[in-house]
Amino acid sequence: MRLHTATSLLCVVDIQERLLPAIPAGPQVVAMAGRLAEAAKLLGVRSVLTEQYPKGLGPTHPDLAAKLPSAVTKMAFSCCGSEAFTATIADDIESVLLCGLETHVCIQQTALDLLARGLTVFIAVDAVGSRHPLDHEIALRRLESSGALLTTTEASLFEWCRSAEHPQFQAVRKLVLSDRASERS
Repeated sequence: MRLHTATSLLCVVDIQERLLPAIPAGPQVVAMAGRLAEAAKLLGVRSVLTEQYPKGLGPTHPDLAAKLPSAVTKMAFSCCGSEAFTATIADDIESVLLCGLETHVCIQQTALDLLARGLTVFIAVDAVGSRHPLDHEIALRRLESSGALLTTTEASLFEWCRSAEHPQFQAVRKLVLSDRASERS
């Protein structure tokens, strides 16, 4: 139950401009999702971006939108409620790494639906958030007890690399180090 570049899908869920100000961890979610998106590009991991009702919640944060494919728009809270989203899950996808908003709504419902489809679901806990800490905490507990695997962005990046001998290891390492330096400032 490890992430593999060839069989993973990075799913960045609803990190939209009008929702972000209400999320206490919003800046961290944007930064960590950006780290995942950059690493996915470097390592050849497929990715998908979703937007929940963009007319009301606005577009994806511009820092993320530039790093990801065009957004799949949806009205259902679960990404699996969108045919365009389910079409991105190729037959060879075995695991989905989720990040985005909100932990207790779209992340949770998407994860539960993906688990029901037999996929392994990873949640990047430092790249998900909710408006209220209790909702976030309870959702993570429910997801873990339902079979989702909790991880971090850094752990995911190094799991995708597998080894310091990976051709993109130094580039991924720089992503991690630059994010750590910005956390200290």
